[in-house]
Amino acid sequence: MEMKKSVLVLVAAVFLCGVSLRAQSSAGGQKDKSAQAQPAGKRPPQAKTHQEYEDYNTAYAVSGGAAMEKAATDFSAKYPESELRSYLYSKALHEYQSENKPDKMLAMGEKVLSLDADNTIALVLTATVLADSLADGDQDREQKIAEITRNSNRALQTVDSAFAAPANATPEQITAYKSTLQSMAHSALGIMELKNSDDAGAEKDLKSAAAMNKTQPDPYIWYHLALAQDHQKKYAEALASVNQALQYTESNPDLGRLAQGERDRLTRLTGTALAH
Repeated sequence: MEMKKSVLVLVAAVFLCGVSLRAQSSAGGQKDKSAQAQPAGKRPPQAKTHQEYEDYNTAYAVSGGAAMEKAATDFSAKYPESELRSYLYSKALHEYQSENKPDKMLAMGEKVLSLDADNTIALVLTATVLADSLADGDQDREQKIAEITRNSNRALQTVDSAFAAPANATPEQITAYKSTLQSMAHSALGIMELKNSDDAGAEKDLKSAAAMNKTQPDPYIWYHLALAQDHQKKYAEALASVNQALQYTESNPDLGRLAQGERDRLTRLTGTALAH
C-alpha cells in the first residue's frame, strides 16, 4: 500500500512566500530589500520595465493552483524573456502542493526546472512526487527512476550554491532549511531504491534522510527505513526504526496502522515483548 507523505516539505511555504517582492525593476527604480538576501554570486532577478514589475506582483497575488498556473502562463506569454517567470510557476507549485495535487505539482515543478535548472525546491519536490508514485507497472518506470536520481542528486550537489534564502532568515534557519531539503532528496532516493529492490542503498539514503531531519522527524522516512532493514533481515534495527516512526504518526493514522503492523511482525521475529 502506497502512503502519501505526511509532510512533503514544510519549508517550501517559507521559501515561496519570500519571492513575491524579490523582483527588481531596472526601469522604475524599484528595488526590493529581500533581493539583497540572495547568496553571493547570484544576481537578483530583474524586471526590464516598470510595467513588467507591476504585472509580476499582480500575478503573484493570485491564489489557488489553477488560477496561479494561469497567471504564470499569461505573464510568460506577455513577457517570454522575463527572469521572473520561474517565481510564478514556483508559486503555482506551492499552491498545488497545498491542494494535494501531485500530478499538477510535478507539472509545475518541471516547468520551474525548464526555466531554472538548479531550483532546489523544484528538484526535491519533483523527485519526491515521482518516488511516492513509483509503481511496478509504470510503463515509464525507468524514466521515472532516472529523473528521481538526477533531480535528487542535483539538489544535493547544488543546494549551497543555488539555494536562495528568504529575507531576514537567520543562519540557524538557513541551515535548517538546507538540511530539510537535503533530507528530502535522500528520502526520494531511498524510496526509489526500496521500490527497486536495492535495500542496502535504500537503508543508506533513508538513514541520511533521518539524520538530516532531526528537528522535525518524519515518520514516513523511519517507516521505510524499517522496511529496508526488514528486507535485509536486520530485524532488531528495523524494530528500532519502526518504533521511531510510531512516535510521530499521531497526525497520520493510516501510516500509524502500517507502522504498527510492521512493529507487530518485527516483535514476533525478534522475540521482543510488547511494552505495556
